[in-house]
Amino acid sequence: MREFEYTAADFNILRKISNQYSGILVPDDKFDMFYSRLSKRVRMLGFTSFRQYCSYLQNHPDEEFNEFINAVTTNLTSFFRENHHFEYLRRTVIPDILKKNAGGRQVKVWSAGCSTGEEPYSLAMTLKESLPDDWDIKILASDLDTNVLATASEGIYGLDRLAGIDEQRLRRWFQKGVGIRSNKARVKAELRQVIQFKRLNLMEEWPMNGYFDFIFCRNVLIYFDRETKERLARRYGRLLKEGSCLFIGHSESLHQLDTGFNLIGNTIYKKVTK
Repeated sequence: MREFEYTAADFNILRKISNQYSGILVPDDKFDMFYSRLSKRVRMLGFTSFRQYCSYLQNHPDEEFNEFINAVTTNLTSFFRENHHFEYLRRTVIPDILKKNAGGRQVKVWSAGCSTGEEPYSLAMTLKESLPDDWDIKILASDLDTNVLATASEGIYGLDRLAGIDEQRLRRWFQKGVGIRSNKARVKAELRQVIQFKRLNLMEEWPMNGYFDFIFCRNVLIYFDRETKERLARRYGRLLKEGSCLFIGHSESLHQLDTGFNLIGNTIYKKVTK
């Protein structure tokens, strides 16, 4: 027995709103997930049914839309997730950047769909450990969800989230909490200062100027239809230098899509040189 009245019509309204705004496809099997994720909002607003919530969301988008999107988007990540990507950066991409940019001494990276920050901090560690100290590192980390961005910019994580990081890295890049925070650690300022966390809806205009040396957009494309995947990949391509790489998630592919990228490794794509 559900606490609130919830029908297929309610679900269809909610997933249509989600798709129109974010481009994310919501399949039928997310029916129960939408109920569990949004029940807290229905309860907090004092409603007795999802029909009332749908009406409120449609009539008060400025007040409720961020809460709605934050509730229904999925954020699953970890430090150095899909570690082969970071090894490829270390072995191949960064040496290539050093060779090409000897005069520029700057690297610009985008982590699109950064979630709670583990990915951009992993990128920052990899770059800091591999580049000379005088290089300027700039990482843009964007996400649609304002809640996860708040967590990311704080840079505070439970020790269980750091279990896969070796001791040397932990000592170099994290500061362990004391007292009531002894079960947590914070990313040191040296890493935090090279990352700019920004809310961005990938379906809208992108404010970035210039080119990135590589882009991570992992476990994001899986939520979109074929046409949207193709369009997003082409937009990424316009922000990448010739021959630069786009990294996508382990369950994603640009196979048979017209994107301007060639597959060169395990979910690693290189921008086609004209």
